[in-house]
Amino acid sequence: MALDHETAVRNTLADAIDAAVNAAGTGNCVFQTSGDAEVATIVLSATAFGAASSGTITLASTTDDTSATGGTVSKFKFETGANTRIFGGTVTAVAGGGDMEMSTLSVGAGDTVSITSFTYSSSA
Repeated sequence: MALDHETAVRNTLADAIDAAVNAAGTGNCVFQTSGDAEVATIVLSATAFGAASSGTITLASTTDDTSATGGTVSKFKFETGANTRIFGGTVTAVAGGGDMEMSTLSVGAGDTVSITSFTYSSSA
């Protein structure tokens, strides 16, 4: 049997993730290779996510990385303005089942990388 949480608790957990990302200034979403090399860094809004609803927070607007380092993306991490990792996950091509999906995993040096949407959900 899996653990479950009441909606109010799920909202508290999700909002705590947002607060953690917002700690120490504007945070980032860093796309990385399997060897932890940075491929691209997306700058988040001062308040990274909106308020939780049903245990889910939605990423606010972001600033594109218009001069990516380049490489093959396999994972991402959300971090604070002080570069402290808060959470992360896998990246796959569209329909690949990753925690985040990209139109292409191969990013060239100088390419523009953006996030069109992302949600974080605490477990039900």
